[in-house]
Amino acid sequence: MTSWQVTAKTIYCDAVDDEVTHLIYRDFSARCTGCQKYTQPDEVTLRLIRAKQRKLKRVIKCEGEGCPRIEAYRQQIRKEDGK
Repeated sequence: MTSWQVTAKTIYCDAVDDEVTHLIYRDFSARCTGCQKYTQPDEVTLRLIRAKQRKLKRVIKCEGEGCPRIEAYRQQIRKEDGK
């Protein structure tokens, strides 16, 4: 088992047009801070999403926990960890 507990990386996510943080835990499970914010938005976030969609003229939608950005980071960590 690895000697670390969790690693995190903040990136710009073009799917939601915002910065999100990807967390990878020692068992290689992953979580994105933007996932809950953009899949279950509160009223303030919903207004922000609508404004961004009007500005960008495209749909703002989180791709979920299996998104390619999280998977790429998980693979990078596995490679660095030697697994």
